[in-house]
Amino acid sequence: MTGKKDSNIPARIGRLPDHAAVRGITPRVLQGFEALSFSSFKEKVEGFDDESPRWNSGPVRELLTEARRRFAGTAPTASDAWLAPRLHYTLRLTRAEASDTGLWNFLGLCLAPDFVQWRWGKGDTGREVGQSARFSGRWDLQCFSRLWWAAELFRDGRNYGPVELACGNQDILNTVMRQEMIQHRPSAQALLRLQYRGVVRTGRDVNAAASVANAAGATLVYEALAPDELQDSEALRDWVLSAGEDPEVQYDTLPQGPNDGSVSHSSAEILTAWFEKLFADAPVRGKRLAGADGGAAH
Repeated sequence: MTGKKDSNIPARIGRLPDHAAVRGITPRVLQGFEALSFSSFKEKVEGFDDESPRWNSGPVRELLTEARRRFAGTAPTASDAWLAPRLHYTLRLTRAEASDTGLWNFLGLCLAPDFVQWRWGKGDTGREVGQSARFSGRWDLQCFSRLWWAAELFRDGRNYGPVELACGNQDILNTVMRQEMIQHRPSAQALLRLQYRGVVRTGRDVNAAASVANAAGATLVYEALAPDELQDSEALRDWVLSAGEDPEVQYDTLPQGPNDGSVSHSSAEILTAWFEKLFADAPVRGKRLAGADGGAAH
């Protein structure tokens, strides 16, 4: 996808410090009456030291443009499941790099503030973003950070299929992703298997299942019951550094993530069975009433 260059779109990805980001998000910006532009922050942006093609902004910008085109006639929330795995594939990062809020500030305020307004906009202008954190904020709230981390936490090695399932459920993105259990890969996959098999169906179900599973033990407990195999750090490093060499992201098929090791099937199945038992007794509003007299709960 090519087009005329926009001088206000940076050619390289950088980082925008938090203090500069906060000053730029004015009430008029949040209300949609004032547009953000790279030129407003250019003097505050810090570049990355290496010249790797992974810091080229073009592929990310093109991906976001395609997301808007594809989901123009639907609710913007529908774009999350499509975009998350492709953003993760395109934006090759280590977890340490992805923990840098300056990177996400840059994407949200310098590279694609229009996408943030499209995804979260509402009100009379259609560009009113209720939370400044969608531009610059906590990892699970910022527009792009939340999708990258969802892909990182829910992928099964190079398989992004579970990411699509997870990001198709806003309760997972908005609530479940913050829970400690998701840091344990077999636990994350077990929760998704409950959804895939229809054990949990609604947003309330998902929240209830995650809550009881999270309360039942800490990561050490999960690891004792269902060990997670160590990921291949060298394979991950090679994948990160191969940006620009691997095939470009495909819009109609899922890409393949780093080949750093799949989740143990047996470990995921052990926790799936355990979580299902816990969920059977979990308090879910409306679950006990539904069907009690042959009708739905009110």
